[in-house]
Amino acid sequence: MENNNPLSPHIQVYRWHISSLVSISHRITGIINIVAITVICVWVASLLLGETSYEFTKVFLQSMFGKFIILGLTWSFSFQILSEIRHLIMDMGYGFELKTTKITGLVVIIGSFLLTILIYLLGK
Repeated sequence: MENNNPLSPHIQVYRWHISSLVSISHRITGIINIVAITVICVWVASLLLGETSYEFTKVFLQSMFGKFIILGLTWSFSFQILSEIRHLIMDMGYGFELKTTKITGLVVIIGSFLLTILIYLLGK
């Protein structure tokens, strides 16, 4: 006997919120950052093998795609930092009101882009 009822009817009426976006993005950037830190460790280890093993990394990081990756990782780390600060404040029991969660979510999103731009300008 087949049941034609939808499995998750709430999915049909669910509206996205800033908190949902920040939560999902926080998890995704966390995974990206773990992979990035691993790659950075391998890169630093390649420095121990001499200049020839580092040459590939140097050429890659100076390419347009490499610079795009660096900028993306800078945003990812910025987002993660600001989101963690938001979580720390919420762990202390503050910021659970609906209006406050919307404001702090927007601060995390907009702030991560501003922090990325600031880091980029300081690095130039």
